[in-house]
Amino acid sequence: MPEGHSIHRLARQLADVFAGQRLTVSSPQGRFEAGARLLDGQVLRGTRAHGKHLFVEFDGAGPTTGGTERVLRIHLGLYGAFSFGGDETFRGASSIGAPRRMGETEAHDDGPDLAYAGPPAPVGQVRLRLVSEHGWADLRGPSACEVITPAEAAAVVDRLGPDPLVAGTGPEEFVERVSRRGVALGQLLMDQAVLAGAGNIYRAEALFRQGLDPYLPGRRLSRSAGVALWEDLVGLMGDGVRDGRIITTRPEHRGMVDEAGEPLPVWPQNAYYVYQRDGRPCRVCGTDVRVTALQARKLYWCPGCQPPR
Repeated sequence: MPEGHSIHRLARQLADVFAGQRLTVSSPQGRFEAGARLLDGQVLRGTRAHGKHLFVEFDGAGPTTGGTERVLRIHLGLYGAFSFGGDETFRGASSIGAPRRMGETEAHDDGPDLAYAGPPAPVGQVRLRLVSEHGWADLRGPSACEVITPAEAAAVVDRLGPDPLVAGTGPEEFVERVSRRGVALGQLLMDQAVLAGAGNIYRAEALFRQGLDPYLPGRRLSRSAGVALWEDLVGLMGDGVRDGRIITTRPEHRGMVDEAGEPLPVWPQNAYYVYQRDGRPCRVCGTDVRVTALQARKLYWCPGCQPPR
């Protein structure tokens, strides 16, 4: 499932290519036909993300809305992804979401597409299509795609925990929510009501970087350790927004050559400390990285660097 940094990148890209434009909205698949009719002909006013939820705001000035503002809420889930295309004014990734291993496919700049004459015929099960004068975006496979009111959008956010990528939020709410619970810290970081946006990779990597036992009960996490964990997540996830991929290793801990002495790229070979490295030596202490199941999700950690407290 795409983690929070991908949803924030998606919000940014949709705003970059569509904000201020009146869009043609359709549902080639048919499953979102009623919602598409509510949005068709409206101006996309703005986008925002909170955790793994994407909110696309329309101004309500279209011919079918009666002046009512609408918000398109999308949750990509395990299989959702956007693909993009258009003329030379379109910029950014050509796709964002799952199930691609990279999470994104970069657009290639081959110069202006002078032959652009509109979007291609839909391929596959396109739930939602957004079309402007200069380009298009297709959404496939989301777990949620609905039109709601601004008040309903605010209610969704209210049910979520703080998002490290949302400006103005700080560590206090995160630490307070963690400290209420006696369950494992590794479980709490995957609870979107405690921390919005983090997934399995950020969970494993942030706990490792802070030397925290993933089975430490939340109420036993000190305030100083909680603040440090939050601030590390802010930095790591911010890097993910900038780079379009998750890289958590520090330069001094990367194996930059293979057994033959050939250079290795940072991503993906040297991107992580523990995620999907079970059975391999820890980059820091040499202890074999372990994996176990926690609430039906794989949990990766290093017993040497993250001992019980």
